[in-house]
Amino acid sequence: MNEYTLIYELKEILNESLILGPNNTILHMIEEIVDFPVVILQGKIYIPKDKEDEKDTLMALFALLEQFSFEHISFSAQDIIYIMQNIKEGKLNELKEIYFHRELLITLQNGKPIFPKTAHQALYLKELKSNDIVFGVGPAGTGKTYLAVMYAASLLKKQQIKRILLVRPVVEAGEKLGFLPGDLKEKIDPYLIPLYDALNDCFGKDMVAKMIEKGSIEVAPLAYMRGRTLDHCIAILDEAQNATTTQMKMFLTRLGVESQMIITGDITQIDLPSHHHSGLIEAIHLLKNLPGLSIVQFDKSDVMRHPLVYKIIHRYESKKEE
Repeated sequence: MNEYTLIYELKEILNESLILGPNNTILHMIEEIVDFPVVILQGKIYIPKDKEDEKDTLMALFALLEQFSFEHISFSAQDIIYIMQNIKEGKLNELKEIYFHRELLITLQNGKPIFPKTAHQALYLKELKSNDIVFGVGPAGTGKTYLAVMYAASLLKKQQIKRILLVRPVVEAGEKLGFLPGDLKEKIDPYLIPLYDALNDCFGKDMVAKMIEKGSIEVAPLAYMRGRTLDHCIAILDEAQNATTTQMKMFLTRLGVESQMIITGDITQIDLPSHHHSGLIEAIHLLKNLPGLSIVQFDKSDVMRHPLVYKIIHRYESKKEE
């Protein structure tokens, strides 16, 4: 071990198996991120001497993971990427606030608990609980749509709402719904796969089908919302960047009694024809600071990335500095 430096010693050697994860998945994730071997022997953690510039980050990481084990806080391999990014940015106290004071949102059918995993996700959940209309805006992979569905599902399970309404603009195919085969549900289903995936995680595929049949889950294209009043439900408008100004106003004014709206979108992924303006962009500017309405902005730090993506970004950022 002459070529290695001791960076941390676990307080209890039993914590080693908890920190490494099943089949060393956590250790392997850490090694993929830093791109060098991390050795753990009898509770002592070593890194190569020529990689000591990563020492402080890894010391803080393992200290935090050991605290997780003491508090019986679960974490996944994907959490490691977010944790290490935030440690490097000096956000250790923020991380502790997220993980040590996180609130259970819902338990999936397979028993997996769902918690907010980033600062913006925690804020999102807080705003969902205290506002009638909430916008979740940011890149794909930030959890804004998944958490919206999980939040709605949790209220449906508790019978605090009567139904969930899933809405999405249909513009990507370049075809009008009337020319697509099948009934309304079959026409819109391909556009709602991410929402169905979340619901299936929560209730199971067979139960979701039954709930759709009896109307406690409803799917509809945005254009079909005109003239309706939405009572006793949560209406989720996904891919809202593809709603026109007129459509966005129309949707927002459908809000009825004991109902809530969640609008999610990514303003960098607008598929509208060039002569149409995004209703999401206008709504963000027009409705900010309106009581009862909240806008939560996600960013790339909320994306739970694969470690290879992490390395790719690092390489590109390094090239810019050359």
